[in-house]
Amino acid sequence: MIRVTVSTQVKSCVASLRSAQASLEQFALNTQNQEAKQTFTDAAEQTGQILQKIEARVQQLENEEPQYKGF
Repeated sequence: MIRVTVSTQVKSCVASLRSAQASLEQFALNTQNQEAKQTFTDAAEQTGQILQKIEARVQQLENEEPQYKGF
């Protein structure tokens, strides 16, 4: 049985959020509809704020468990 650590799960979440943020930014660039553009931009910014908080948690996990450093 493969044991998935909390650190691994959190890092996977970070990667998924980065991908989602990039997609939202791309959608904002590609749409001509100003309301949709603003919605995508706002969502990308909110995702970035969430990413900052989760990345801080990754740092905390890596400090507590140095063997989990790096991606």
